[in-house]
Amino acid sequence: MSKSLVKYHLLENVKGNRLRVLFTLLVILLLGFPSQAKIYRIIVTGTEPYLAGKVFGNAGSFVRISGQAYGAVDPSNPLNAIIQDIRLAPKNPGGMVEYVSDFIILRPADMTKSNGLLFFSLPNRGTAFPADSVLLSSGYIFVWCAWQGDVLRGGNRLTMRVPYASENLSEIAGIVRAEYQVSSRTNTLNLSSGFFTGLTHYSYETTNPDNSVFTLTRRIRESDPRMPVPNTDWAFSDCSRLRFPGIPDVKKISLKDGFEPNYIYELIYLAKNPLVLGLGFAAIRDFASFLRYDQKDESGFFNPLVSEEASANPVRAAIMQGISQCSNYARTFLFLGFNQDEKGLKVFDGVNAHVGTRRISLNIRFGRPGGGGLQREDHLFPGNDPPFSWDKGTDPISGITGGILERCIGTGTCPKIMQTLSSSEYWQLRASLTTTDSYGTKDLIIPDNVRIYLFSGTQHSPVDGADQMSGYRTNYNSYAPYLRALLIALEKWVLEGKEPPASSYPAIASNTLVSPDKESIGWPDIPGIPYSGKVNELPLLDYGPGYNFREVSGVLQQEPPKTKSEQNYKTLVPRVDEDGNEIAGVRGINIRVPLGTYTGWALRREGFGKGDLSSLNGMFIPFKKTREDRRVAKDPRLSLEERYRTHEGYVNAVRRAAEELVSEGFLLPDDARIEVEKAEKSNILR
Repeated sequence: MSKSLVKYHLLENVKGNRLRVLFTLLVILLLGFPSQAKIYRIIVTGTEPYLAGKVFGNAGSFVRISGQAYGAVDPSNPLNAIIQDIRLAPKNPGGMVEYVSDFIILRPADMTKSNGLLFFSLPNRGTAFPADSVLLSSGYIFVWCAWQGDVLRGGNRLTMRVPYASENLSEIAGIVRAEYQVSSRTNTLNLSSGFFTGLTHYSYETTNPDNSVFTLTRRIRESDPRMPVPNTDWAFSDCSRLRFPGIPDVKKISLKDGFEPNYIYELIYLAKNPLVLGLGFAAIRDFASFLRYDQKDESGFFNPLVSEEASANPVRAAIMQGISQCSNYARTFLFLGFNQDEKGLKVFDGVNAHVGTRRISLNIRFGRPGGGGLQREDHLFPGNDPPFSWDKGTDPISGITGGILERCIGTGTCPKIMQTLSSSEYWQLRASLTTTDSYGTKDLIIPDNVRIYLFSGTQHSPVDGADQMSGYRTNYNSYAPYLRALLIALEKWVLEGKEPPASSYPAIASNTLVSPDKESIGWPDIPGIPYSGKVNELPLLDYGPGYNFREVSGVLQQEPPKTKSEQNYKTLVPRVDEDGNEIAGVRGINIRVPLGTYTGWALRREGFGKGDLSSLNGMFIPFKKTREDRRVAKDPRLSLEERYRTHEGYVNAVRRAAEELVSEGFLLPDDARIEVEKAEKSNILR
């Protein structure tokens, strides 16, 4: 085994997996070293009937295939040269940089029953979203492939093993800024324990266990001044079993009196051994290209979608779906030019970028792709940088010209795109900047291959529960049936060229996209509900000369970042009606036939950073049942009784709304039937 392979440092983060590591290295040794950039080996570790052979419509039963994809990337290829630190990664004797990604495939047991659509569902922080049964019934081939090299093993997460970067075989060090927020008092955290990453991500270890040369601060609101925490009160250590200062640990941080929910804690320290995380873009590009175009891998093993008897690859087209963090990934994937494979072929024909409007900090030295970039959580993380819009344009604040699709336009590899949004993205992720100019004064022209839809009155992840941070009920209004209908429309757009429904989102021209102040938005005076117009404002940030904000690549040398411009980007939000429900967008049944007010925002309460936005949560504020109830409560919104009179009146209103949504192309007939049945079984006005 060559020295270069020994130095390759395939990332393995869970004790007890040494045999697995040895097996992986042995397999690579036996297979030899690839000399060309590609997925050179597919290892299938499991094949089993999916859900015990359950039948999904005409597509029949499905097979679940799991395994690892072994890839090699040529660092000298211009398509790969943009990957941060790829030239500093260890190379095999063929000059290639290698990685390994876990994957899962769900395909029809009888591939002749597939519709030939390869549906890549990107794992979110290693977690695979469940396959949609309606899409399975249509014969989709579902694929999940790991792309995030800092996700730790465990919890059925899909992981990717990538190398460390080094200079002349010496360790690389650099500045890392970490933020910590907790929901309950906590003594010890991993250095990677951000609001969204928890304990499931790799921690860049400190270069020095002596904390006297580093800084920990805390503040209540994001905009508050940072207050230093005395170095005697925190340590690089583990206090989970012993009292402070506990056991020294270069990958953990402990606080003497514990981390509290009311504060944002910020640590700036010097870390070492950055992972070459940008390989995650190549992994999705190359695995999707392999499944779509190839019959066999380099060793002669068949593509898992191709049988030995088949004369051709059955894939007709490919769609990528990225949800939340993965939507940010998809936008960056397109911007950096990864929808063209190394043979010059288009990788994905369609993309659904769902509930994510940023770009992702994957291609940065010491990158933190799990960061949220919200108003409070990870507010200053990179990825909130221009360009924001799909089409090419000039941003007057930064002075740069660009657009998400500029590279694929140049190579003729642009997919058909559906950007789907919840209301939360307008308040927390500046969704308006994808359709307006930087000052929020005019609407932009949207390219013909892009559709944009707001699911009105929804939160980022709909759920019915109590929000600990705001103290209010969260917003349960589901966009799932409307997203499903649009995915079917995207399928037909890609496979048949059938145009989907026209874009439906708020705009300046229609006065449905406005400033967030109370008067402009039209917010009603609902008793007990505070309203401040708080949104996630965006300045142009300076992370030092090593960072290229246009490419979201490079090295962060200034932490925390400084503001580069006195002018902030203008964040606009959807205007609401007299009930507080949004006027524009895909107005689902719960907005056309409302039971209350459904928001994409909520404000934090005392003890949890009062006044800041409550993460990606919204609120459901129910209507009163009767006119007298609302009179006593001084609620300006009509009661249920005043709106629908009886239970039957409510059901009839739901039926009419469902029929309208079906005719508009935003609801499938089977889902319409389910919504009507749900209304019939409800206790509304009984």
